[in-house]
Amino acid sequence: MSMWDKLKSDFKEFSKEFKFTDIHSGSQTNTDKVWYAKAISIMWKFIFGGLLTGYLLIFIVSFDNIPTFDQLENPSYNQASLILDNKNQLLGKFYNENREFINYDSLNPTLIKTLLATEDYRFYQHSGIDFWALLRVGIKTLILGNDGSGGGSTISQQLAKLLFERPNMKNKGAVSRAILMVRVKLKEWLTAVKLEKSYTKEEIIALYLNKFDFIYEAHGIQTAAKTYFGKDQKQLALHESAMLIGMLKNPSLYNPKRSLARAEARRNVVLELVEDNGYITGDQLEKLKKLPVDITQFRRETHVDGLAPHFRAELGKWLKELFESEELLKPDGSVYNPYQDGLKIYTTIDPDYQRYAEQAAREHMISIQKSFFNVWTKADPWTSGEDEIQNKARAESLKQLIRETDRFQRLWDKYYSKIISELEEEIGKVDINDRTIARLIEEVKKPGYLKDEFKRKQINKIQYEISQRILLSKQWPKIKEQWLRFSKDLDKEMNTPVDMIVYDYQTQADKSAKMSPLDSIKFHRKHLQIGSLGVNPKTGEIKFWIGGTNFKYFKYDHVNSRRQVGSTFKPFLYSTVIAIQNISPCYEFQDIQYTIPANDKNFGLPETWSPSNADGVFTGGMYNMYKALALSKNSISVKLVMLLGSVEPIRGLLTRMGIDSSARRSDGSLVIPRWPSIVLGAAELSVMEMSGSYTAFANNGTYVKPFFVSKIEDKNGRIIYRNTLKQNEALAPTANYVMVDLLRRSGSVPTKYVEAGGKSGTTNNYADGWFMGITPSLVIGTWVGGEDPWIHFNSLTLGQGSVMAKPFLNKFLAKIEADSSLDFRQNTRFYRPPGQLGYELDCNKFKSEHATQNMDNSILPRGNTEEDEIFEDE
Repeated sequence: MSMWDKLKSDFKEFSKEFKFTDIHSGSQTNTDKVWYAKAISIMWKFIFGGLLTGYLLIFIVSFDNIPTFDQLENPSYNQASLILDNKNQLLGKFYNENREFINYDSLNPTLIKTLLATEDYRFYQHSGIDFWALLRVGIKTLILGNDGSGGGSTISQQLAKLLFERPNMKNKGAVSRAILMVRVKLKEWLTAVKLEKSYTKEEIIALYLNKFDFIYEAHGIQTAAKTYFGKDQKQLALHESAMLIGMLKNPSLYNPKRSLARAEARRNVVLELVEDNGYITGDQLEKLKKLPVDITQFRRETHVDGLAPHFRAELGKWLKELFESEELLKPDGSVYNPYQDGLKIYTTIDPDYQRYAEQAAREHMISIQKSFFNVWTKADPWTSGEDEIQNKARAESLKQLIRETDRFQRLWDKYYSKIISELEEEIGKVDINDRTIARLIEEVKKPGYLKDEFKRKQINKIQYEISQRILLSKQWPKIKEQWLRFSKDLDKEMNTPVDMIVYDYQTQADKSAKMSPLDSIKFHRKHLQIGSLGVNPKTGEIKFWIGGTNFKYFKYDHVNSRRQVGSTFKPFLYSTVIAIQNISPCYEFQDIQYTIPANDKNFGLPETWSPSNADGVFTGGMYNMYKALALSKNSISVKLVMLLGSVEPIRGLLTRMGIDSSARRSDGSLVIPRWPSIVLGAAELSVMEMSGSYTAFANNGTYVKPFFVSKIEDKNGRIIYRNTLKQNEALAPTANYVMVDLLRRSGSVPTKYVEAGGKSGTTNNYADGWFMGITPSLVIGTWVGGEDPWIHFNSLTLGQGSVMAKPFLNKFLAKIEADSSLDFRQNTRFYRPPGQLGYELDCNKFKSEHATQNMDNSILPRGNTEEDEIFEDE
């Protein structure tokens, strides 16, 4: 059909809709015929004149800033990246705009029908602009006064509106607004035509429904369905689809959260249009209109929602680092952005394990927090240090927390923002804060104070020189004058009780309270935290991740943070001794104080080292390795490292267990020092590192590196990253089994169906409580403590790892053992190498056979032997 024939056909349909009488009808007079002929002639002239003018204007606007064909074919859609668990279920999202892109073939058919009936029923008859629809709307609205005639914009035009920013009409005159509106409309038309040339009709529908913002951070139809109705868009009923499609006209006006009545009225208008287009019958319409708008499942998604929030936050950091690699750049050379590139991130997190772990953590932390608050009811951890130096350090830490508050920043800007700008105009760019001014005040009181600070390396040369320039500046008198006012106002602001919302550990939610901002900081800081990880020792898959007590209030992750590990380090010592010295765990050692003298040729200590047991008591009794490990006897650990003659074999074992002993911290010190104190847990390691190293014990001596992402796909389904298994033998299987037997028999982990073992750890002043647990299919590393090292219990009774951390493990194992649907109970026993172990594990039998032997240095070799070479650092 030619364009002319199409125009005639459309006009005939248009004339019929408005009931224009046929000019050839015999019932009309000649005068009527002439009048109608002239009217139609004038109408055609207006139409063609308007078209000609429109084409001319479009030609002019085509030089305006409109999207190119290339831009339209590659639209900038910020798509949420999906974080999937190990069952491919949604665990969370990364997004700037919370959008899940849905292809046309996956769209709910009721959504498509409702959209076409409401917004553009001639969608398949036009090429982007529906001139007859515009004319129909104009006549119905302007001439017939029918406000319900609908809009004239096609779906293509509505999509075009979403692809470029509209100009700001604020403070514009009527003429300027009219000109701008014409220009915008023409740009919209031209873009719509381009869209029709670049995409199929089906693709345009999908693009539009995916692009639209349904408010409440619900970008696109899929997220809108989940936000308003708590379901996938495929599951939407017709009346639910109608409500969402009704929001396309004005999402704020027809927002069901703001006005259910208005949203329902709009939904019913949409349903009537659906009936007008023959998709439903009149009876169906009446039934649907009687249904209420039900948004009881409404839930606005946030990054805090869902399982494993600390994990998801750490995952975001890991992805940022991962995508900086040249091997993982996009085809165009740019860097992937998980917040807008629509990736699919397949993780190893098991939702059942994670859910049980979070439940166990909540239950345990409620109990332990209650005990902690009882201990510190009448005391202040910030003023309870052993000496003035400790209290000063704690006070400075508290000041730093105050600096991070909005209240501090508001007062600082009030008193010093303008002065600092004037100071920088005078002496150049400076980094000045309250600590700088406090030092300058001290310099005024005690001349030479700054020089002493510089000599003591409390400030560097640049800070010293800038301080001197500030003192000589014209602004210094103003700075000094404001200091007293600032300090006084800050003190008042931080110490005046106000109504606020704080964390309630008993409900793990918000609660109302009246306290000063300073007390609020202390209150939240006094909450103990937990970090725990569950790792499959055979595969390295991380099954659960607990990064803290409550993500909303405590965002710092305690899985990757390093803390002293206490006696959980001792299995590294014991296994090294078993492997190198080839001794049975039934050998007995005396519980006495052992000493490594200063300048010993094997250890090179600058001072004599004579550590005590945790309780300060030496019994003098004989302890085999089972009993010594169970009671964490420091004396026996010192004896064992003396037998080794060096800590290097232990450091070598740690490297094979995934902890690089040659690695250094930011201050240049070794992660694993070369001092024998490491055998008592002086080293600082993370839950991640400890859990990874213990996989070797649970996996027949083979270390497997933990991982949490199996693969990543781009928005087109192309795999851009896949994890590769990293493993190596750390211990000989026989020596490893002996260590497993030690952990199993000394760890006392209560289970019903599976073998389990473990080791607790406690650090100085009870600042850190650890428990490392192993089963044949899961390693569970757990740390509990305060974010500050002075947030701790005051006695071993409550502060030991078996009280602070182990109850979490017990609760978690009880939950997963009780769930028969999990695969946890399938692998119940630790692997025992076939044949003779070469180590006697029956201590009664061993004792009878070695009644006359005792363990002194004449019996066991001291220092390295030829067998030690495999344990040395490479």
